[in-house]
Amino acid sequence: MPIMEDKFVINIGRQLGSGGKAVGEAIAQRLGIGVYDKQLINLAAEQSGLCPEVFERVDEKESRNLFSTLVAYLRSPFVGSEYAGSNVLSNDALFKIQSDVIRDIAARESCVFVGRCADYILRDHPRAVNVFVAADRADRCERLCRQCGITPGEAEARMDREDARRAAYYNYYSSGTWGMASTYHLCVDSSVLGIDGTVDFVLEFVERKLGVKPGAI
Repeated sequence: MPIMEDKFVINIGRQLGSGGKAVGEAIAQRLGIGVYDKQLINLAAEQSGLCPEVFERVDEKESRNLFSTLVAYLRSPFVGSEYAGSNVLSNDALFKIQSDVIRDIAARESCVFVGRCADYILRDHPRAVNVFVAADRADRCERLCRQCGITPGEAEARMDREDARRAAYYNYYSSGTWGMASTYHLCVDSSVLGIDGTVDFVLEFVERKLGVKPGAI
C-alpha cells in the first residue's frame, strides 16, 4: 500500500523503566494520532488468523536457531502472504506478519510505534522520526518498583533481562544496533528532562524535522 505524502510516523525504542512507553503515549495524545505497542499483537493475530498467544510467545524475541527455524518453515504451509491455518510458524515468519501490519498501519495513518523494530521495518518511510529513550539506572529501578510493586533487586534483574532481550531481538532483525546513537535520529535521557520535558523535547525535534506540531493535524 503506497504511503500518503502527508502521513508520518514516530518510532520509539526504549530501555525498560525509562518511561519510553509513557513518552510515546503522551506524544500521540499531543499530536492527536494513534499509538501502537501491545495492540500490534492482536492486529497481527486478526490478520493472520492465528491466536494472540502465538505472537505473545515471541513478542520482541529474536529467532530461534537456524535448524529450528528451517524445521518450522518446512512444517508450516506458510507461503507468501498466506498466513492462516499454520500451527507451527517460525519466529521469522511471525515477525514478517507483524511487519506487514506495521507497514499497513503506517500507510493509512500518522501514528507512534513503540518498539517492535518499527524504525527498521519503516526504514523507507519518507516521513519518519526514530527516537531512543534511555534513563539513569537508579531512576529506571525506582520507576519499576513503583509501577510493578517489586523490590529493587527484582527491578534490577528485570531491567537486565528485558534490555538484553530487546537488544537481541532488534539486533537480529535490523541492520542497526539497539540503543546506539547512530541507529536513531534522536536519543534522549528522560532522567534529565523528566517524562513531560522529554515529550516536549521530542515534539520540538519532530516539528523541526517534519514540520509537524501539536494542534496542526
